[in-house]
Amino acid sequence: MDLEFMNSVFLSVKTSELHGRYITNSHIEKCLEKLPKSHISVLGYSVEERPIYSLKFGHGSIKILLWSQMHGNESTSTKALFDIFNLFDSKNEEANYILDRCTLVVIPILNPDGAQKYTRLNANLVDLNRDAQDLSQPESQILRQIYDDFQPDYCFNLHGQRTIFSAGLTNNIATLSFLSPSQDKERSQTSNRKAAMAIIAKVNDLLQTELPDSTGRYDDSFNLNCVGDTFQSFGVPTLLYEAGHYANDYDREEVRRFMFTAILKGLSVIAKGFELEDYKDYFGIPENDKCFYDVIIRNVKRSPSDLELVDIGVQYNEVLKGENLDFIPKIKEISKQISKFGHKEIDAKGMLLEPVENLMLTIDSEIVFALLNNERISLKP
Repeated sequence: MDLEFMNSVFLSVKTSELHGRYITNSHIEKCLEKLPKSHISVLGYSVEERPIYSLKFGHGSIKILLWSQMHGNESTSTKALFDIFNLFDSKNEEANYILDRCTLVVIPILNPDGAQKYTRLNANLVDLNRDAQDLSQPESQILRQIYDDFQPDYCFNLHGQRTIFSAGLTNNIATLSFLSPSQDKERSQTSNRKAAMAIIAKVNDLLQTELPDSTGRYDDSFNLNCVGDTFQSFGVPTLLYEAGHYANDYDREEVRRFMFTAILKGLSVIAKGFELEDYKDYFGIPENDKCFYDVIIRNVKRSPSDLELVDIGVQYNEVLKGENLDFIPKIKEISKQISKFGHKEIDAKGMLLEPVENLMLTIDSEIVFALLNNERISLKP
């Protein structure tokens, strides 16, 4: 599968019912109604008794387990998965190649309670991605049970990341990031880790055409409480995908397309086979760093009497209001010269910046609107 194919089919299979960042069981249930019932099952129920759905596709000998929204507020991969389900259902020749060789079990929302509240944690305030050993939560137990029953040959652990991440110490946004998790404290490069690395390297090669230097690689510090590290320790190649930011894409609809491409490419590489030695290219992906704010206002005067200019770094706080996600700008840094980059940068050129409603320009204060030289500006996306 090449990029031309991915882009040509994406719009035709994109699930119109899913849009934006707030994706819950009620949203995906409308989409499930349009898919063959034979694909769908309920694996169990969350703390608050919401169903945890799985879908099964294909009939090949290679078994792949995929799950999304382990963290309830990380929904981009869920949207991409439903786009892929539509592609599978379209009987496309390239998709059929995967389904002839692979059997997929997919959990689109592992944490439906967290999805409903738009939180990382489940209803018991537990991070499911730190519960791989204790298995204290019903959602963790369900994932482990399907892993034990299905006995996958590969795992895809699908997440989302904040807008702060860069691809290395650069002003390149980490639009997608990846990790082949460690399976021991020594970070041993075992054959299964190398297999995950090799697949990621092939996915990255494809993405570079549209995202040059804008993919990242997570630090592989070992934590057996994490699901990826645990499954890797079982000897199963496990790939962590992280959907990040793209310019002016706070709804993550462009990132959805890139994730659609990345997941499909990963499945295709597995179906067609790969060389283990390709794992070396994985280390050419720059390690993630935290080089971004959502907004930076540079060269600001905070009061008429100020002789010194400062930069102000602003980060959005994502707040669910009803069924709508609001991005609340909050000041995170005030300094003479902020070394980070802004997804949006405003040069005040020494002019006076005044928060509307006489709020203070202090750390952690909200700054939704401001007056810059008496001109009203919005700091929202």
